[in-house]
Amino acid sequence: MNAPYRERRPTSSAAAAAGAQVQRRRQQRGMSQAELARRTGLSKATLSQLEAGVANPTIDTLDAIAVALAIPLTDLLTPAGETGILHRPSTIATEQGPTRELLRRISGGNSLEIWRLRLPPNTTVDGVPHAPGTTEHLLIATGQLIAGPTDDPRQLGPGDMLAFAGDAPHSYRTDDTHADVTVVIASPVAR
Repeated sequence: MNAPYRERRPTSSAAAAAGAQVQRRRQQRGMSQAELARRTGLSKATLSQLEAGVANPTIDTLDAIAVALAIPLTDLLTPAGETGILHRPSTIATEQGPTRELLRRISGGNSLEIWRLRLPPNTTVDGVPHAPGTTEHLLIATGQLIAGPTDDPRQLGPGDMLAFAGDAPHSYRTDDTHADVTVVIASPVAR
């Protein structure tokens, strides 16, 4: 007697995105699938299918993976951020009360460094590429600055925010005014 046929559900785009995040985070930590399988109690085949985007994981499965990778579960449920440049021009504050704006969410599993960069007029600084997967975030307090990847720099002014891949050549250049910049460097944590 044949076992009843069970139709397999197609993989959702959310499951495929979660699988891509699992693979990305595992590789950022230099962890093999076998090691992640050992830490989670899942089979290597299950992890392979998940990372390939052909499995529909449960929340419990993703939670076990998040714990093993030492990241928040939401990092696996959020599609990978745009790996390109993110430029947010400044906005005008209202007079009616405080204004709050989320400029960028930096997901778990990163080491964060916050720097204050003060550049005198007519200064150029070539940034040294950081570790693979690093993202730099610049928030301009005062002055004008041309900054970002050397092959795609952006003109920035007070209140502007720029995020770009910090693992590639980049630079910062002022005009005839000084610039005061907050720099946040987010680097993947190897576990």
